[in-house]
Amino acid sequence: MAIMDRDQFWAIVDRAREGIDDTRSGEGAAIVAGRIGNRLTELGREAAVAFDLRYDALGAESYDWNLWGAAYLMKGGCSDDAFDYFRGWLVAQGRSTWEQALQDPDTLAELGIDPDDDFLECEEMLGVGRAAFGEDTDYYIAVDAARAEFPADTFNGRLLGDDFDHNDDEAVRVRCPRLAETYL
Repeated sequence: MAIMDRDQFWAIVDRAREGIDDTRSGEGAAIVAGRIGNRLTELGREAAVAFDLRYDALGAESYDWNLWGAAYLMKGGCSDDAFDYFRGWLVAQGRSTWEQALQDPDTLAELGIDPDDDFLECEEMLGVGRAAFGEDTDYYIAVDAARAEFPADTFNGRLLGDDFDHNDDEAVRVRCPRLAETYL
């Protein structure tokens, strides 16, 4: 089984976003996840696994101190799980926003998120492929078999970049000056 091509992955995400007024809210992001799940159900089990493999690979690529710092700042704190849910929310914002945020997390300031709205999460995105696949046991067998075809670091990220104290306002201002202006 193959990992889903990036273009295919993002085409599914971006199509799921169509017609939603605001994906920036947790509710809007959850609608995107639901639509993705419906599309994967239509495409079948192989597509569901391939989508999740690409999602996991993107997760490894985005396991970054600077992005985590942006999430920490925007959410008023960010645990390990909350960072996973934040990146699920970020996927729901679409390819362009995702790629810009990975290049420079400070670009998230352009989204105009209300500083009082700290629910920037989409836990539902983490399980769309599994839900579309159906039977949990068969799903995990299929995913494990597919992952075995790739180097381990494809899916297992280690924090990228330089560590910094997310509670150090000065360090945050240096890394994310536009976000700091709004959220500090």
